Amino acid sequence: MIYPILLCGGSGTRLWPLSRKSYPKQFAALTGAESLFQASAKRLAGAGFAAPTVITSSDFRFIVTEQLAEAGIDPGAVLIEPEARNTAPAVLAAALHVASLDAQALMLVAPSDHVIPDAAAFRAAVAAAEPAARAGRIVTFGIRPDRPETGYGYLELAAEPDGSGAAVALKRFVEKPDAARAAEMLAEGRYLWNAGIFLFTAATIRAAFAAHAPDLIAGVEAALAGAKPDLGFLRLAPEPWGALPDISIDYAVMERAANLSVVPFEGAWSDLGGWDAVWREAGPDASGIVLSGPATAIDCTDTLLRSESPTQEIVGIGLENIIAVAMPDAVLVADMSRAQDVKQAVAALKAKAAKQAETFPRDHRPWGWFDSLVIGNRFQVKRIVVKPGASLSLQSHHHRSEHWIVVEGTALVTIDDTKKLVSENQSVYIPLGAVHRMENPGKVPMALIEVQTGSYLGEDDIIRYEDAYRRE
Repeated sequence: MIYPILLCGGSGTRLWPLSRKSYPKQFAALTGAESLFQASAKRLAGAGFAAPTVITSSDFRFIVTEQLAEAGIDPGAVLIEPEARNTAPAVLAAALHVASLDAQALMLVAPSDHVIPDAAAFRAAVAAAEPAARAGRIVTFGIRPDRPETGYGYLELAAEPDGSGAAVALKRFVEKPDAARAAEMLAEGRYLWNAGIFLFTAATIRAAFAAHAPDLIAGVEAALAGAKPDLGFLRLAPEPWGALPDISIDYAVMERAANLSVVPFEGAWSDLGGWDAVWREAGPDASGIVLSGPATAIDCTDTLLRSESPTQEIVGIGLENIIAVAMPDAVLVADMSRAQDVKQAVAALKAKAAKQAETFPRDHRPWGWFDSLVIGNRFQVKRIVVKPGASLSLQSHHHRSEHWIVVEGTALVTIDDTKKLVSENQSVYIPLGAVHRMENPGKVPMALIEVQTGSYLGEDDIIRYEDAYRRE
């Protein structure tokens, strides 16, 4: 049995404005109908695989379980990081957790935001890696390059693969090269792209940390020992976790270990590290055009046009090598050659305190989601969708009153000591200071329009009295 470990905490700033800190790229459907996270979980599911262990942040815990449920996958443990500490502490926490179940268990550690179209071929590569991993090797997976890519790190092989697909020794990790060196490595044939996917036993990786990053072990052990179950999640203890260094698994262990092997993977792969990668993976037409959503290209070449709103048309005329991505609250237009520089836009927006830098226009909550439709000086209009059987917290506000107009389904509304059902085309008024809650008692999503009025309309003007999701 192989234990999949899905790393699910990144922010994906190079795919802004679709990917943001509050809703990063792994949860988006970038190249198909399912999210990257769902596709990753499905790829590592089925015969021979245990339920996936997911490592994520508190903000994403309900999105993780909701998307897994939609994909028909029951998760194993969902470990909640109190704060981001990069991949080394995350992998070690997963290893120690799995080792408590079986020290010799095989762990397959993978990011949750990669594209690997041929899942069967990848599982075959994992099977080819098993003998080396069970023999105490740390096995990584290298992608056969088809172009001189400067956006990926590389793996230099100690010997040419024999064509069997079996693991071969790794000579060293190579940092992202410039264009000239990337072309040289492609021609030499001894270099593979570093996919950042690993297979090893829990005991092997524990020993590797003991040898190369022993300072991490005590802190991660303490974070696990002090972990608290919370609605099916396992919250790592914040104090020892917060004292850990921010360091990747490559720097902490992989670049120092001697027992490394590589399995070459000949199939297609992408980490979707920029909009140019999305353009490539989407399959451009004969003119190099990729369209997504309500988009129109006129006399364009090698161009990506993407609209994320069904009511927002994007039109390109005479464009060449252009990325244009339209969201309801932000638009990106960039030369294709500058795709890796999109993170600079995020930094510039953060410097000017623009909320679009990190906050997604749709706010996902454990009970559903809401969109802010209109924001004025003393009013705000939202569309709120509540999942079947879900409820918001019992709450009140110091600074605002609210009108709720149900437009789909039926809401069960609590106002102080009164409860009543509010159906489509009916409304209810929530006075300032009233203790209130909305619930969806039905079998279909419930939608309503909320009109807030008052002197302060921030999300922090919420006093919670009861909450099914145990938020503070």
